[in-house]
Amino acid sequence: MSGDASHGSHPHSRASLHENRRAAELDELAGGTTVDLLVVGLGVTGAGVALDAASRGLSVAAVDAHDLAFGTSRWSSKLVHGGLRYLANLEFGIARESAVERGRLMEAIAPHLIRALPMLLPLTPAVARWEELPVRAAFAAGDLLRGYAGTSRRMLPRSRRLSGVEAARKVPALRTLGLRGGLLSWDGQLVDDARLVTSLARTAAGHGARIITRCRVDELHGDGALVTDTRTGQRHRLHARAVVNATGVWAGQLVPDVALRLSRGTHIVLPDEAFGGLGAAITVPVPGKPARFVFALPQGDGRVLAGLTDEALDGPPPDVPQPPEGDIGFLLDVLGTVLERPLQRSDVLGAFAGLRPLLDTGDGSTADVSRRHAVLVSHDGIVTVTGGKLTTYRLMAADAVDEAARRASVPAGPCRTARLPLVGAAPPARLAALPVPRRLLERYGTEAPAVLEEAAGDPVLAQPLAPGVATTGAELLWALRHEGALDVDDLLDRRTRVGLVPDERQRVLPAARDILERYRITEGVG
Repeated sequence: MSGDASHGSHPHSRASLHENRRAAELDELAGGTTVDLLVVGLGVTGAGVALDAASRGLSVAAVDAHDLAFGTSRWSSKLVHGGLRYLANLEFGIARESAVERGRLMEAIAPHLIRALPMLLPLTPAVARWEELPVRAAFAAGDLLRGYAGTSRRMLPRSRRLSGVEAARKVPALRTLGLRGGLLSWDGQLVDDARLVTSLARTAAGHGARIITRCRVDELHGDGALVTDTRTGQRHRLHARAVVNATGVWAGQLVPDVALRLSRGTHIVLPDEAFGGLGAAITVPVPGKPARFVFALPQGDGRVLAGLTDEALDGPPPDVPQPPEGDIGFLLDVLGTVLERPLQRSDVLGAFAGLRPLLDTGDGSTADVSRRHAVLVSHDGIVTVTGGKLTTYRLMAADAVDEAARRASVPAGPCRTARLPLVGAAPPARLAALPVPRRLLERYGTEAPAVLEEAAGDPVLAQPLAPGVATTGAELLWALRHEGALDVDDLLDRRTRVGLVPDERQRVLPAARDILERYRITEGVG
């Protein structure tokens, strides 16, 4: 079975990405159509730029050499930070921006993708009593930021101190000897960072943006690019009135005068039972490193994501960074300082590393380099946006579009994305009323019933892909028909995140290949 014409009238079709649409829009661009803005890179920043520009009424083409969320954007801690870390570094502007953007994401832009996460800092003997006071003061400042941003206490409660009994109840695996209690704060947590990127790209497509993956830029200029369609090998010249380079760690390869420092961050995936069932994330101070922490973050699916390292990386960035054993050991050791049973290497279900594109300030360790973003313009007018954090992608996108439109004299309306909901977004009460599993609501929002409908003609699609894996065939079919997935890697590593645990990926691979073969929307059909 393959795609048919009925999908063209599907209620989701305007925001649907699939192989037919990609081919048609690339043909249109290759035929000489000039767009107002060409965006290179489809991570969270590039997808955000595409949405910002398209929602202002500009004609947009956005390309990526690989896939949506292929690079840094899928390797984050999946936290929507309120800026607490930046307060510690006296970066008040970034802290304020982060708190405001967190509130917008949680309450208007993507409430279905983000939940409130309690975070516990255990007060163990390793945290001296005098060290407790500045942390409590920082948490109080974080509460003030939340209030400044207008985020309600119902969404993110105030921080507070817990007793030792309360702390152990939140994290049963805590070592109770010498435990004085804990400090509890709240932040935002994405159910999946790659799903945020996919939602941004699809919302941009719904506003008319052309979203084209597997389209590598060989040459970039202020008025367009020479690209290769890596699926066919054909080369095309794309024409644009303005160009934004949003390729993150690869930005300097397209615009050589962009100077970046790369930092590698490693995460590991652990079973929730190793922590006795986390009722809150754990914040663990790194011994001998003031203001540095390792986090253990419950994912709500029986998995815990633990990170994060911060190590400088020299040389050109690899397409998929590999997590070193030394980083994995470091994370296990730090977490072990607060647990009754130290974690072992055999507890690790999976590991991954991501790269941060930091502005090259010329000194200091990468952990100390500011996360402020920058909009740079090359001699021939290419606008590069880099630095920054996932939480503030929307501000980065708005600044980049402002600069590109101004320099190219392209008439653009005011930024509209501060309250613009992404596909699937709705208030919690409306989502709760939908008769679908919570797991699907958190990933697809109001589109969750339509995802289930994909299994209507084939009950097998409603079943999990393999024992112990919650993802169903219907989700893979939805990814093919509406989310631009083109191959098994797209399906398992980015549209769903089965690939975070290699053993599970291997077990579902035959089912995924079968669905791809039977339901693929091939070019020329539909």
